[in-house]
Amino acid sequence: MNFRKHHDQEPEINLIPFIDVLLVVIIFLMLSTTYSKFTELNVTLPTADADRPRDNPREIIVSVSGDGRYAINRKLLEGRSVEMLAGELAVASEGSKDTIIIISADATAAHQSVITVMDAARRAGLPKLTFATQANQGR
Repeated sequence: MNFRKHHDQEPEINLIPFIDVLLVVIIFLMLSTTYSKFTELNVTLPTADADRPRDNPREIIVSVSGDGRYAINRKLLEGRSVEMLAGELAVASEGSKDTIIIISADATAAHQSVITVMDAARRAGLPKLTFATQANQGR
């Protein structure tokens, strides 16, 4: 038996592995966290109802089909030229320069068809344009 008094060494605390783990956690949090000035944005999505009467009578709805045909206020047009479309827009606007052109294009319509409507509206002197979108109804 050993009855001598032992001098216990003081425990050694090694902080280097702790610091390494802490730095890895901080780096992970910095890379995976997004910071923003606003916590939430309240967005009210627009709705559309085609059967409801229009709020503004000075609106002209130009529909563009997938095969490039045009309709103005649900009246199908025979031609596809810019000049013909500009003339029809001028007639539909009844000389009012405050008329708003609403372009409603099919999802399969060519971009050039929409640009043709925009060019015709410019030639008819109707600079106010807007675009309508419609959710897929599953048809």
